[in-house]
Amino acid sequence: MLRSSEWVLTGYYVYCMACSVILPVRAGVMPVTLAINALVIGGLLLLAYAENLRHKRLLGIMRDWYPLPLMLLAYREMGWFAPESHTYRLEQGWVVYDRLLLSGWGLRALIESAGPLLPSMLEICYSLVYAIAPFCMGWLYHRRHVSRMNAFLTTFLLGIFLSYVCFPFFPSEPPRTVFPGQDLPGIVTVFRRFNLGLVGNYGIHMSVFPSAHCSGAFAAAFAMRRILPEEPWIGRGLFALACGIALATIYGRYHYAADAAAGIAVAVVAYYVANRIQ
Repeated sequence: MLRSSEWVLTGYYVYCMACSVILPVRAGVMPVTLAINALVIGGLLLLAYAENLRHKRLLGIMRDWYPLPLMLLAYREMGWFAPESHTYRLEQGWVVYDRLLLSGWGLRALIESAGPLLPSMLEICYSLVYAIAPFCMGWLYHRRHVSRMNAFLTTFLLGIFLSYVCFPFFPSEPPRTVFPGQDLPGIVTVFRRFNLGLVGNYGIHMSVFPSAHCSGAFAAAFAMRRILPEEPWIGRGLFALACGIALATIYGRYHYAADAAAGIAVAVVAYYVANRIQ
């Protein structure tokens, strides 16, 4: 029997298989997508069958961690479906609100008013998005709340995958590449150089809307707040981190403000859907 989080994982990879058939993708993308995703789903079913048959704790732990490396594959697969070119129509509309927020309302000046301190903190927050899931899962193990793992993973995976599902409908590129040299931070720190190197080497050219950084971070915060009511500081800390990530995506020009807002909305949807299907 599959867990709710595993149904979410399976549903997403089936969706990608459908995209490879329906979308105008490059030659060779469809068979590769179908083969890899069939292996992913097959491995999940095999692992679930073995754990249900043997009831070994090791197999249960393997099921807990199975989705994490597959999130990277899920992201990369969306890049396989990227269009050959972008019209930048969406980006031209979104950037108007960014410039109002950053320059018109003085958000950039406020962030940089204390020198490199706040810009550095925001870039660190942006980097920490990749540590959120391992931290939450590790904490649940540490506190011996393994029974709550599926609830966390269901909400978190929904937060990530619901953003990815939207990508084919909003083909777009990040503001730092669409508008090079414009609206950039006035302070460049070592943490920003690290993040730019990371997104520059591993980014995709499919879409930035909604922001999966925001949806995943807020979904994790909402999930931990619900499943660990006896330790409210965990949820509050993750919520503060998520707010820092959202602000960093806009200030650092990794995303548009519209992306961040949509990502938060996706996290809210993920939270309520997860509560219904668990």
